Amino acid sequence: MLKIKEVIVVEGKYDKIKLSQIVDAVIITTDGFALYNNKQKIALLKRLATERGIIVLTDSDRAGFRIRNYIKQCFGDIPLRHAYIPETFGKEKRKDKCGAEGLLGVEGIDDEVIIDALKKAGVTANDKTNPVTKADFYEYCLAGGKDSSANRQRLAKKMGLPTKLSANALIDVINLLYSREEFLEIIEE
Repeated sequence: MLKIKEVIVVEGKYDKIKLSQIVDAVIITTDGFALYNNKQKIALLKRLATERGIIVLTDSDRAGFRIRNYIKQCFGDIPLRHAYIPETFGKEKRKDKCGAEGLLGVEGIDDEVIIDALKKAGVTANDKTNPVTKADFYEYCLAGGKDSSANRQRLAKKMGLPTKLSANALIDVINLLYSREEFLEIIEE
């Protein structure tokens, strides 16, 4: 499994599922064109881009390029990398028929092709040790307890992060932006 430091941005949940089987990285979905109306997600992606780097991996159809270009436009001078999959005609296994353009999306592309596209985009190996874990979240009442959701929202707000992140998503983002020691300092303030 390829360990990647950068955050990978994909269109949908099936793309994320596909990638999570072949790479060890934080993968964030745009939820298609819903990204256009999600200022919090754009702000988070900008922050992640400056702190960790972003690799955009969208489908090779018109919709994928529209989303890719929207992200590029929102980022301005903030650098991001693009990974491109080839135009491959076909139908994803879970679908009854081909998409409008007849092209496979990220979810339908072979693993080796995706890894090659990511390597061509210039991924960086992830070497972070001692990350914040779900056990830490339980210990600090951020998961599994009566007030854990409210506690996570307060923590996210304190860290300048979107308040609607799930426990797992918040752990991923914290591990991208902070060391374990920085997290503990923030918790204990």
